[in-house]
Amino acid sequence: MTRKQHDSQHVIGQSTSATRRRFLASSVQAALAAPMTLGVASEAARASARPIAGVRFELPRLRVPASFIIDDSTCLVNMGHYCMPQFAAAWPKRSIYNKPWKTWPREIPDSFVRTFGEWCADHGVKGKYSIVPYPACVGWLDRLLPGWSRRELLESLKLVRERMVPDWDIHPEMITHTRVIELKTGRPLEEIHAGTMENSYPQEHKSVDELAAYLAYALRILKNCDLPCEGITTPGGFGNRVKKELSQAVGEAVRDVYGSELPHYFKYVAGPKESTVPRIENFGSGGDVSRTTVNVWAGTGDWFGGWDGDREPEPDRYCNREATAGRMVELIEKREPAVMLCHWPGLYSHGTLKGFRAFQQVIRSLEGRFADDLLWMKVSEIGRYYAARSLTEMVLEDRSVRLDAPFGTPNCTLTIETASPEAPVVRHGDQKTPLRKVNRKIDLAEGTYLVGEGQCTVCFELRKGTTTVSL
Repeated sequence: MTRKQHDSQHVIGQSTSATRRRFLASSVQAALAAPMTLGVASEAARASARPIAGVRFELPRLRVPASFIIDDSTCLVNMGHYCMPQFAAAWPKRSIYNKPWKTWPREIPDSFVRTFGEWCADHGVKGKYSIVPYPACVGWLDRLLPGWSRRELLESLKLVRERMVPDWDIHPEMITHTRVIELKTGRPLEEIHAGTMENSYPQEHKSVDELAAYLAYALRILKNCDLPCEGITTPGGFGNRVKKELSQAVGEAVRDVYGSELPHYFKYVAGPKESTVPRIENFGSGGDVSRTTVNVWAGTGDWFGGWDGDREPEPDRYCNREATAGRMVELIEKREPAVMLCHWPGLYSHGTLKGFRAFQQVIRSLEGRFADDLLWMKVSEIGRYYAARSLTEMVLEDRSVRLDAPFGTPNCTLTIETASPEAPVVRHGDQKTPLRKVNRKIDLAEGTYLVGEGQCTVCFELRKGTTTVSL
């Protein structure tokens, strides 16, 4: 099924069996999807990742990156309750929208945000958490949220900043997640049909500038709320007809509003035969990375409770209790980013917390088998690592490796073939950092190295610019 179970039904002419977040891979994406022995990312598209004999750019800390993408979250508003009647108005013939939404809670309380955030912090889980800026046209998070007091809104935003921001990327999920907004007035377009809903917008070609203006509008609301942001999440099929322009618009909007060095976005879910390795897009010739954007993919469907919170959880589809089967297990065993997906109303499950308990079961199962082989990261951190892995030029020189990195990243991990390594030293500018030896893979962390038979694995913070690792 698609990233959101209702997504394929929100896009005119799209098959319900097709993966909603689908993107044709270019040569760089094909190269990135394969097992990598990274070498010089050359000026000729920087895409083929030609190997350098004797050096491998590994997974961070030799662990599989893991992340949890949460969609349809915002402050207080239960998007399942408020979105359902608006979708029904736009698609009146679709029975899936004829649900008893009036009986569902209108609020997902901050007490649940706190419970969820604290539990994830205790278990090291990180990811992406949407904040819809004008949720289902209920109210503006930087002004007023009718149905809640000003104090309740401010306290909810404060909770997101203090509890969620440290471990979660914050994304706008467009402006409303329902109706398309006229940017000059801030009001929804008058007509109500598929073409005026964000989930299937636009129905005609839009320029990069037009899309960037729409994205920037959403970003500015979050900035007014004092929330950091380096990326965008698209609701439903937003941008399906203008995928290339959307990728460029994300970079322009995020850089314009937040000044971010490396914008990213989430739109696609990998099918069983597709890679979850992030796609590096919009980099230019001659080493120009000023417009680079990272396209970060999820690897699962939503099996906790659906976008409306009205479905029974299926946790074993992520990972069974023994962690021997399930999509997350498949991704971990493939050594590709294991990125889970769900929707916030599905975790809350109309107050029953069925989805949340199913999530806890999945995490405990993964911990039981893969605790030493997973590294939970924000999606921006995964995107940054793979951008550095793809675009860093490396040259092997006698007993050292020179790296010219357009983007830095924590936990940069290299394996260098060498017969008798001395204690490695990392040099960046005038700063020299000797690495500390560890004897087990589980202890490999930033600032350390591990010696194996005929090789040395180093882990350090890769900084933008030139860095040399000497053995």
